Amino acid sequence: MKIEKIDATLHRHEIDLPGIGKSIESRMFVFVEVTTDEGQTGFGLTGSILPWAVIACIQNHLAPALKGRDILHTEAIHAHVWKQLNSRAYTGVISNALSAIDVALWDLRGKAENRSVHELLGGYRNWAPTYATFGYPFFDEAQLADYGRKFRDDGHTMLKMVVGGEPTRTWRDDVRRVQAAREAIGPDVGLMIDANCWFNPYDARLLCHAIEDCNVMWFEEPIQQNDARALADLRQHTSVPIAAGQMEGHRWRYRELVSHHAVDVLQPNVLYNGGFTESLKVAHLAQAYNLPLANGGGWPIFNMHLLCGVMNGGPVEFHYGMWQTGKHFFDGTPDPVNGRMTLSGKPGLGFTPKRDALREARITDPSQSRLEGRDSHGYLLREAIPAT
Repeated sequence: MKIEKIDATLHRHEIDLPGIGKSIESRMFVFVEVTTDEGQTGFGLTGSILPWAVIACIQNHLAPALKGRDILHTEAIHAHVWKQLNSRAYTGVISNALSAIDVALWDLRGKAENRSVHELLGGYRNWAPTYATFGYPFFDEAQLADYGRKFRDDGHTMLKMVVGGEPTRTWRDDVRRVQAAREAIGPDVGLMIDANCWFNPYDARLLCHAIEDCNVMWFEEPIQQNDARALADLRQHTSVPIAAGQMEGHRWRYRELVSHHAVDVLQPNVLYNGGFTESLKVAHLAQAYNLPLANGGGWPIFNMHLLCGVMNGGPVEFHYGMWQTGKHFFDGTPDPVNGRMTLSGKPGLGFTPKRDALREARITDPSQSRLEGRDSHGYLLREAIPAT
């Protein structure tokens, strides 16, 4: 089967959280579909960062370069893109674009071979532990406690909250927020925190020291720019495990994190890291250094295949907004049940697009993709949050 056509479209979904009463998160994504010369289709997607540039990259550069190539030759496809279109190892737009196409190619291969993608990646197991990201950056202590209890009572055994991200808040405020979450959910539920690269090294260290008695499972992306040197220094000065890697664009960035001993948990995300082809290399790199993987950056319905496929795969992130977005646009997606998710075993990705939902949510006008009153993640800014 040869690549005949690659289509890329932009879509948007508003997330409502019970008790808030309005959209607290706006999720955009680029949906990519690859059609073969025999009429088969596979799909993938990538996130909302510079989506129009990603679409232009696919339409104007990747699609013409890859037309006529065998869908099974993912190594040759990646090699061609690296040598002809990305010889200086850029990340960002081209990594995201290649990720979405690569996911679609593995979906096609799975359907052709009547195998789930996780089997093609190694088939270690058909399930994975899960954690739910519930704690938005604009939540105060009371909201964190309330939603932490709600998610715990729904059967989640591990929970993650966001720290940082609010210019008017200091690390001391986040200490109180983490303490409030831990007290609310109790000692037996795992708690992770995620700063989305917000803090400088000094403030990150102060926050770590102040919450060491909260038994945090990991501190995700604590430092600006995912500076491997600074992460390694922080890791040497705290007992809180460090995790990072969701937005790194290729294996060489992961090598920096590993060689600097900068992380306890490596977090490739197949929608940004070059797809399954590149993320599998990252998984094997981590295996060689006895490092576990975990899903960071959401989109569990895609990343679950990598984490079920390899022997060092860890928990899959059911970020509330991305989890609900996946359920809205795809049929057959698994849900976490008591801290565990099980794959269907169906061929390819194992779920199918809801064409009507995608059509209704498609964005064709760039002005419609602006996120006024929201931060770069699509979250409402604090001043826009209604009182509860």
